[in-house]
Amino acid sequence: MSETTGLRVVVTGATGNVGTSVVRALAEDPRVGSVLGLARRVPDLAFPRTEWAAVDLGEEADGEGLAGWFAGADAVVHLAWRFQPTHDPVLTWQTNVLGSLRVFGAVAAAGVPALVHASSVGAYSPGPKEAPGVVESWPTHGWPDAAYCREKAYLERVLDTFEYEHPHVRVVRMRPAFLFKETSASEQRRIFAGRFLPGPLLRPDLLPWVPDMRGLVLQALHTDDAAQAYLQAVLRDVSGAFNLASDPVVDAKVLGDLLDAKVVKVPAGVVRAALAAAWNARLAPASPHLFDAVLRMPVLDASRARRELGWEPRLTSVEAIGEFLEGVRKGSGEQTAPLAGRKAG
Repeated sequence: MSETTGLRVVVTGATGNVGTSVVRALAEDPRVGSVLGLARRVPDLAFPRTEWAAVDLGEEADGEGLAGWFAGADAVVHLAWRFQPTHDPVLTWQTNVLGSLRVFGAVAAAGVPALVHASSVGAYSPGPKEAPGVVESWPTHGWPDAAYCREKAYLERVLDTFEYEHPHVRVVRMRPAFLFKETSASEQRRIFAGRFLPGPLLRPDLLPWVPDMRGLVLQALHTDDAAQAYLQAVLRDVSGAFNLASDPVVDAKVLGDLLDAKVVKVPAGVVRAALAAAWNARLAPASPHLFDAVLRMPVLDASRARRELGWEPRLTSVEAIGEFLEGVRKGSGEQTAPLAGRKAG
């Protein structure tokens, strides 16, 4: 890198929840000279030293075109991911897995020295639900019945081979907990709850209770805080996997306090049956298989990121979820196709 031009970074999936935060973090850092954001649709967003290009990883016939976009880059941050349609795992596999294979191949072909890949807590095998949580050496075989976890775990194995075959490429795998911010609210509501859930209904006075079921323990992180870890992964000479999560661990009691709601014990099987019925009737986009996975995802120990990336989340998990819920109520979003804001419909 030259001090006059700075690093050149290419970001795939640059217009989603994580992408917009990562592009903003990169563009605001003076050590980054230019950012190229790739997405299926070019957004109406402007950041310093940032350009956009329309690229659909699911429709790329090969990696030659991608290698052209990656030429001259100091790092590629691979975030592109398709969550839906959950009823068509072949289609999501085409974008998420085959598209990622094209990205990895193009990184090698273009001679890019660093690849930062968005893995997930969903890549981990079932594990403990209490602190201090699992470290990065915990097995990454996912929950095979859920397409999201299956795809994330498969790409972990692909990267094992990629690192062996391309030792000159510095590979970083980011494994964050659930990521929230206000402007991702409309997108995440559509992905997980459905397009027609009215956001204004998610008010504490209209949610008198929250379910308490075995396994419903998770971690959250503000997306902008995760973006700062991605930035450090680009800037620092680090490699390997990094867990990303904020405190505290979120359970039914924490949610009840946040929503000022009563905690009620509910059998997980009852909730799963209702979700499965809604999903099979195509009334809800989130599959019961992902629900099964969430109940089994381990709690993460994020001490390596704090130690080696010099990273510290600015907001707590509760604050991140609170901001997200406020965004759902207001229909918040950003000027990109994935994050377009609306309260319902």
